Amino acid sequence: MTTNDYLIDAKGLHAWYGSSHVLHGIDIKIQRSQTMGLLGRNGMGKSTLIRTLLGHLTQREGSITLFGEDASRFKPHQVARLGVAYVPEGRGIFPNLTVRENLLMSARPGTDGRKDWTFDRVMQTFPRLTERLSNMGNQLSGGEQQMLSIGRALMTHPDLIVLDEATEGLAPLIVNEIWNVIANIRDSGIATLIVDRDYRRVLAHSDQAIVLQKGLVALTGPSSQVALDATLPKLLGV
Repeated sequence: MTTNDYLIDAKGLHAWYGSSHVLHGIDIKIQRSQTMGLLGRNGMGKSTLIRTLLGHLTQREGSITLFGEDASRFKPHQVARLGVAYVPEGRGIFPNLTVRENLLMSARPGTDGRKDWTFDRVMQTFPRLTERLSNMGNQLSGGEQQMLSIGRALMTHPDLIVLDEATEGLAPLIVNEIWNVIANIRDSGIATLIVDRDYRRVLAHSDQAIVLQKGLVALTGPSSQVALDATLPKLLGV
């Protein structure tokens, strides 16, 4: 495959927080419509890798090609305009806007003009939000905030959506709902990068997986093979 066949083609990524060297030469590639699982214990560099790819971290080295374009020094808004949506850990919704306003403020066609994730479709996907449209963002439960964050990302019609700990701290029933939505996103052809502590579900819902250990790629390959690897429990501390 050529570079243009990948939505993400990143090589030799290094990243720092001040004097702390967190990533040590990571390579990651994601094809169109592919779902990639990103695994590792806490503090192994997962969120740092995401922040590096999305331009949030400025202390970085290596090459980042997004959609065939050199994005090595791009800022977050430039990455977003290429067709990347981000559902951050902590949800990042606007507390002083209503549910409806949170959704509509992000709505825009995809880079190819797609408008398939309409407001109505998001409402059908998250019927719980239909009862909360006039509620402010800070009046929602954690699960409702997560649904809103994912719905808002989908209304940008992304080619790639990044989900960082989308089920953290949620009740089991809500967790099941979120995973069902993740499966629907995958089926719809949107490429996805998933970080979640439930590694079994990540591997079940992804095509490829990468396991990080101390800022290095310790294990990578098809998710079905990674799931059977004898080193996986040790790498994840389970």
